[in-house]
Amino acid sequence: MQHYIETEGETVEEAIENALTELEATREQVTIDIISEPTKGILNFGAKPAKIRATLKQDVSAAPETILKEILSRMGVDAKVEANYIDGSTHLNILTDSPALLIGKHGQTLDAIERILNCIVNKVSLAKKRVFVDTEGYRERREERLIEMANQIADKVRYTGRDVVLAPMSARDRRVIHVALKEDEIVSTYSQGEGDMRRVVVTAQRV
Repeated sequence: MQHYIETEGETVEEAIENALTELEATREQVTIDIISEPTKGILNFGAKPAKIRATLKQDVSAAPETILKEILSRMGVDAKVEANYIDGSTHLNILTDSPALLIGKHGQTLDAIERILNCIVNKVSLAKKRVFVDTEGYRERREERLIEMANQIADKVRYTGRDVVLAPMSARDRRVIHVALKEDEIVSTYSQGEGDMRRVVVTAQRV
């Protein structure tokens, strides 16, 4: 996906400088198309600015799938990477004979790979982007299990009237729990704790 903007200026060069400033890019990183030259008009009436389109050049080496393949290679994992683009986000699926190694306990290894990938991508990419990483449909299966657990915990809280504090979870997993019980008319959820010890509390008290 290419990213471009259109800018104006009293001269073509000024319009280009405006575009480079907005894109935070150098002249070598963009392709410039002149949409219209500036016109002076008559007695300063009808004057029009120069207008250009600046398009960021694609950098294959900075493609998320290329970077992910390099990460996996350095981990000693033989794998292929499929890329899909959904609603402006990049979704990468890892095809490997050893998915358990990449997933780790409760997806911790997969989450770490995703965090590292996003840090690298947004450091070298010309346009900021969000990249999601999955393997063997783990994310969907994990979400289904969390939703099932959330509903079971909600039933327990409704029956006993007592709060239930869940084990520490990643921000991704906590969000699944919150969303799953968001519309419940009796129980509600909130998070407590700091860092890796942050966890979800399911309570009969509306918060």
